[in-house]
Amino acid sequence: MKIVITGAGGLIGWHAAASLHALNCGARFRGETLPHDVAALDRAAFNDDARLAEALSGAEVVLHFAGVNRASEEEQESGNIALAHRLAEAVQASAPQATVVYANSTHEAADNAYGRGKRRAAEILEARAQGAGAAFVNLILPHIFGEGGRPFYNNVTGTLCRQIVDGEEPTINPEGRVELVHSGAAARTALDLGLAGRSTRHRMDGVKIGIQALYDRIRGYHDSYTDFVFPDLSDPFDVALFNTYRQHLYPDHFPHAVKVNSDARGRLFECAKGGGGGQSFISWTEPGVTRGEHFHLAKVERFLVVEGQARIGIRKVLTDETHFFDVTGDEPAYVDMPTLWTHNITNTGTGPLVTVFWTHDIFDPAAPDTYADPVGEDAA
Repeated sequence: MKIVITGAGGLIGWHAAASLHALNCGARFRGETLPHDVAALDRAAFNDDARLAEALSGAEVVLHFAGVNRASEEEQESGNIALAHRLAEAVQASAPQATVVYANSTHEAADNAYGRGKRRAAEILEARAQGAGAAFVNLILPHIFGEGGRPFYNNVTGTLCRQIVDGEEPTINPEGRVELVHSGAAARTALDLGLAGRSTRHRMDGVKIGIQALYDRIRGYHDSYTDFVFPDLSDPFDVALFNTYRQHLYPDHFPHAVKVNSDARGRLFECAKGGGGGQSFISWTEPGVTRGEHFHLAKVERFLVVEGQARIGIRKVLTDETHFFDVTGDEPAYVDMPTLWTHNITNTGTGPLVTVFWTHDIFDPAAPDTYADPVGEDAA
């Protein structure tokens, strides 16, 4: 099935593309035909007539995440309307029966420029779909957060995470409140509704929380994590929010050395603690062998080499952004794998490599949250 994503460079768009990539990776690993042909359109491609027409040709689902939210009031209103007109005309010309899923906002009801623009855009896309006898999904979203969110742009969660990691004290409106939905959940909901192929208006409900309480929660993660204790990760919201916070630590905060206690008997150090449970396992890897080459959408995972030498590589999914970390059992230091970054570990020594792995949840073969995807070569 061909699926088009507009605004693929934005927060929800990237998560949607990554989720579809995960499905394709899973099928490839099983030796199956890839289920989805994905056309991801950034702003430049969306504004190119030929590229837009080519992307939409044969499309069955269009996920419309492109929007204008940081501009003058006039541009917010006119920009979102213009995007809707352009998409409506292009879909009508190249894929008139495609189901269009529009990422609308809870602000659509507001009598301001942004609200009017989002509301009118929905009306334009719905009218086109009705005229063509096609499905239209009006997906109403509250505040979105997640890995890849841009701090100091329009994402309060990303801004708070960045300020906490950088040791800054934010100015917080004590009356401020948000309703939070993780970008991955929003992307998967949009995809599910698009695949269903039925017209509907769907409002996603999120976690309602005050800005001060949100800051305190993220600050609690930070204080615990930097003290070598994982926060309680039994709640999926905490997992999503913790993973969002963790993205701001890469690559500068890793590898992170552990405290080693040595005496005549030998050495002792901790691997991981907290997290509300989880699973530990140990691997023995021969020289020159690479393990991993996969990514996770939600799993929190730690690598800690206890014997031998290794290079750990991570690459942001769907990009060429890559980082490498050299570690050794002589000076134990952990590297925690960021979600939505594919990763591996290679024995770069001449002897065996012994590594301790820890994850926050127990492995479930029916839902492994593990998607095969190579990191690529180290250019250094």
